[in-house]
Amino acid sequence: MIIGCPKEIKPQEFRVGLTPNAARDAVAHGHRVIVEAGAGQGAGFSDADYAAAGAALRDTPAEIFAEAEMIVKVKEPQPGERRMLREGQLLFTYLHLAPDPEQTKDLLASGCTAIAYETVTDAAGGLPLLAPMSEVAGKLAPQMGAWTLQKANGGRGVLLGGVPGVGPARVVVIGGGVVGTHAARVAAGMGAEVTVLDRALPRLRYLDDVFARDFRTAYASAGNTAELVEAADMVIGAVLIPGAAAPKLVSRAQLADMKPGAAIVDVAIDQGGCFETSRATTHQDPIYEVDGVMHYCVANMPGAVARTSTIALSNATMPFMLALADKGWRRACEDDPHLLNGLNVHAGQLTYFAVGKALGLDVLSPSLALKA
Repeated sequence: MIIGCPKEIKPQEFRVGLTPNAARDAVAHGHRVIVEAGAGQGAGFSDADYAAAGAALRDTPAEIFAEAEMIVKVKEPQPGERRMLREGQLLFTYLHLAPDPEQTKDLLASGCTAIAYETVTDAAGGLPLLAPMSEVAGKLAPQMGAWTLQKANGGRGVLLGGVPGVGPARVVVIGGGVVGTHAARVAAGMGAEVTVLDRALPRLRYLDDVFARDFRTAYASAGNTAELVEAADMVIGAVLIPGAAAPKLVSRAQLADMKPGAAIVDVAIDQGGCFETSRATTHQDPIYEVDGVMHYCVANMPGAVARTSTIALSNATMPFMLALADKGWRRACEDDPHLLNGLNVHAGQLTYFAVGKALGLDVLSPSLALKA
């Protein structure tokens, strides 16, 4: 199979879909790998690194899309890239379709087969291709929130860990999954007073058993959430419903009760965000203010630490990428129902039910798509 990796063109996105090591493994499996010149530069990989791994370089993304049978990326294809997709081509990347009707429309029109990293599952019920970036984003969230809290950025001017005689900041993390756990651990490590909210009692018990010395837990009832958000200096949104739009858990009316200059970090912004006032921002212009509350809603947070993120992501995606290349997408998905869960679009039809529900579109069962 011809595997193509274009340079990411989303603003301030420095990650790359294939590392030289992944390219080397694909070549060792008998596949051809083509990489756009400069694609790995933002993550610290040179064109010479890819050439040494056996990949061929191409000067333009048009060449990559025209020649490759499978496109491997990081972020969802941008409008110009979507116009280059073709019928029968395989796209393997993050998609986050539920809050993005235009991308969904374009992918359906292209006739391509699109497998989304964020909906591939594992035997434990986890999301193995989302987890590495969730870990990175979770660890970044308190760091970015602490920066947002600085007075020069419009924040309250509160130091997360306080100093002797001055108490620490209060941080509330909504969601106790991968993102929330890593965010809470880092915030607590920075000296903040941290509370994690979740509705899953088994998860709360686990967090309390393992991290009771680091942070507190609370049940995410509407009352608890409102009370804790009102008292917080920073609120981190870390809620995920796989493949679906994130639920809005904090309304605009609740912002009026928050402290002036408090910070919101919405890690769920890729799925539409879990605050009513959230809108996607970029690393270049990351924060904005609504009703006195500072919002940090960068849609590709892990891109800020592109080398770490790229290597972590490639470690997770490479076995699936090789299976798709070795067997073709149909056989690979037949052999692995967890990979089949990643199928979002095939031949002009939507194949992921949560996306269909969010966008009001008909959905073809992925098992039927295999037989189509």
